[in-house]
Amino acid sequence: MARRNDPRPDRWAYRTPRWVVSLVCVYAAGLLFVGAVAHLTDLLRHGLRLDWAPGWRNWYRSSLAVLDPFAAWLLLRGTRGGVTLACAIMAADPAANWYAIYGIQHCHFVAEPDLQRLTGFAVLILGTAPFIRRHLADRDDLLPVTERDEST
Repeated sequence: MARRNDPRPDRWAYRTPRWVVSLVCVYAAGLLFVGAVAHLTDLLRHGLRLDWAPGWRNWYRSSLAVLDPFAAWLLLRGTRGGVTLACAIMAADPAANWYAIYGIQHCHFVAEPDLQRLTGFAVLILGTAPFIRRHLADRDDLLPVTERDEST
């Protein structure tokens, strides 16, 4: 059984409010089971290059297959870096998709349920991240107290 003040990174959930742990799990599940799976299946189905998309959009779409699971991993370790990366992804991914839908494909928001879900998830992450981030640890906070004191 873990102690409440155990400084090890695998015990962060024991010393963090439950609502924060719950939202971190929602973030990670969305990034892993929706984001990463969608981007990986998209890569397997269409390859690295979509004919209709500009090069930067293809590169970004491909990189999300790695960035989404990495952000989820950081989140599940209880680090602020996970929240920061999730915010960066969720600010850029909807923007890139909105550009692709409106600027390239000339569709509308109402006709794109995937874009609606992505936008809703982005609003959730960007709206709650400041409250969650303050309850998570910086990288130095993951070290045991004795190691942290020796490194300064």
